[in-house]
Amino acid sequence: MKLPALKIGTKVAKVPIVQGGMAIRLSTARLAAAVANEGGIGLIAASGMSHEELRYEIRLARSLTDGVVGINIMVAARDFAGIVNTAIDEGIDLVVAGAGFSRDMFGLGKESGTPIVPIVSSVKLAKISERLGATAVVVEGKEAGGHLGTDTSVRELIPSIREAISLPIIAAGGVVTGQDIVDFIKMGANGVQMGSRFAACEEANGAPALKEYYLKSKPEDIVVIHSPVGLPGRAVRTPFSQKVMEGPVPPKVCDSCLKACKHNFCIIRALMRAQQGDVETGLVFTGEYMPRLQKILSVKEIFAQLVGEAEAAV
Repeated sequence: MKLPALKIGTKVAKVPIVQGGMAIRLSTARLAAAVANEGGIGLIAASGMSHEELRYEIRLARSLTDGVVGINIMVAARDFAGIVNTAIDEGIDLVVAGAGFSRDMFGLGKESGTPIVPIVSSVKLAKISERLGATAVVVEGKEAGGHLGTDTSVRELIPSIREAISLPIIAAGGVVTGQDIVDFIKMGANGVQMGSRFAACEEANGAPALKEYYLKSKPEDIVVIHSPVGLPGRAVRTPFSQKVMEGPVPPKVCDSCLKACKHNFCIIRALMRAQQGDVETGLVFTGEYMPRLQKILSVKEIFAQLVGEAEAAV
């Protein structure tokens, strides 16, 4: 099957693949630009960044590509509106918002015409998003990495949400192969979002130790922890995530990065430690199917593989 283009507002991606926005600092300008250069949509993970750092990353991405580049940001972040406004001020192509839901976010992109794309996991939220002015929705199922909004498979969610709304739908969670992309498009999705596949690619801004840890993971190593955000989160088992599952690991220092925090551990600092290669005391977020990945590839190689598999799919 020849993959169709993905249109979100006035922006068109020749290949219907959105690279998931993976914080902290796994998805930066280099990765987002590489994905955009292959015809997909690259996302800079803005959570945990200062306004100046985000401006730098957006400008760097623009210097590396003329493709479609957006940001991903947690609605739960205390500085959510400030980050979104900074990205819009820099001319970002779209804003993907997850880890929570806010009715107010749709107004942030209204004046500039910037597409606001919420991550939803139910028919109800998809319908509310359409009514409030979303340009598209990312429909994320239980297979996804990081914060989870449902225990239902994305393959169950897509058909029911397709019946309920007319917006472009991007399927997320458990997308690994070109055949998966074809399957979701046939179900009614307009494209897919892939995180885990890009977390372990050459251009991802993670330390080599983190990428190797991803590839060593086995199905039994994939666990669900309770995040300070107030949502469950899927991760690779590490000594730190094991401690979190057994009880609180209260932070000694709090950066007050969340609007509301459970304080069972500091998620920003735990993710930063993992990104820097500390897989002993870091939190390694991942999708359910990370153990299927066997090799660290470049973005160009990943796209060639996925497009080839899709063309051969039945």
